[in-house]
Amino acid sequence: MSEVQFKEGLEDVVAGTSEICFIDGKEGRLVYRGYDVRDLAEQTTFEEVVYLLWEGNLPTREQLNQFTTTLRSMRPLAKPVYDLLVSVPPSTNPMDALRTAVSLAGIYDPDAGDNSYEANRRKAMRLVAQIPTMVASFERRRQGRVPIAPDSHLSLAENFLYMLHGKRPEQFPAHVFNTALVLHADHELNASTFAARVTAATLSDLYSAVTSAIGALKGPLHGGANEEVMVMLQEIGEVDHVDTWIDNALAQHKKIMGFGHRVYKTEDPRATILRQFSRQLGEQTGTIKNYQMLEAIRQTIQSKKPLYPNVDFYSGSVYAALGIPTELYTPVFAVSRIAGWTAHILEQYRHNRIIRPRAEYTGPSHRNFIPLDDRE
Repeated sequence: MSEVQFKEGLEDVVAGTSEICFIDGKEGRLVYRGYDVRDLAEQTTFEEVVYLLWEGNLPTREQLNQFTTTLRSMRPLAKPVYDLLVSVPPSTNPMDALRTAVSLAGIYDPDAGDNSYEANRRKAMRLVAQIPTMVASFERRRQGRVPIAPDSHLSLAENFLYMLHGKRPEQFPAHVFNTALVLHADHELNASTFAARVTAATLSDLYSAVTSAIGALKGPLHGGANEEVMVMLQEIGEVDHVDTWIDNALAQHKKIMGFGHRVYKTEDPRATILRQFSRQLGEQTGTIKNYQMLEAIRQTIQSKKPLYPNVDFYSGSVYAALGIPTELYTPVFAVSRIAGWTAHILEQYRHNRIIRPRAEYTGPSHRNFIPLDDRE
């Protein structure tokens, strides 16, 4: 009924302007504030990328030192948040635990009730610092182990692996995890980021906006795809079984997780980087079979359809080689994407207009009202 063209799922619909992130789907490029993500992945720390997304420029050494020092000081959780994470049943979905912990943390934030830019930036810093602590603390509790306090001498990537495993990571695994965080830090108006901006646009608080994002990320069509890739590998079992499994899946019209993307028309640049790490870590940790199956799947799929791997195709195998449990893949996504979520929330606050789209009505247009006693 509307004269405005409708597109299911808002595909290719421009919903706003942003200076934060650009995806060139034809060329397969992902850009943060003008910098190609491949350059950032090779040469920066995750902390530098957080600063870049928020401030618009890469930090000087002095700015980075001050920024990281402040972030590290904010890692410990408020006691009620910690108590929550160690008291919920271990069977709780880790994303449910994270969503609830973030919401509770908002109550105890020293800047609660202050919606100024300066206060919101401090809230954003606390969330970047504390979400890794939340995720690692709950996972330790889920395993029946005592949570480990954060180490202020370690980078964010190093500290997360330390809190998760109880020992300081070696240089290469820490580098790989740092790179994975950089690659997942932002991705324009994906579902969770859009959810965050919609909530922020009402001038609700930053914690509510992030909680909205976490709720959207929990969905298997957004944050859970790399988990599904690992489930697929478990079902296939051996490299020699790949062709048969794929043929059966395609015959049953099953979706092969980790392939295709609504924006990229070529290979996701993040997948290119993670493929290399999947092989290298696989060789180092004895999990090379995962990489070999992934490559066999890629070759089989591409021999049948013009589809390319996305970031989820290889990230699960990388996390598995780092000793991260499958159930934690989506919370780990949040450990990284909190950088982009908060950047977009801060940008929304600076140039705010409430987000209120229209719907194309497809119901009946004119119906005569029937009194209650006359209805059959």
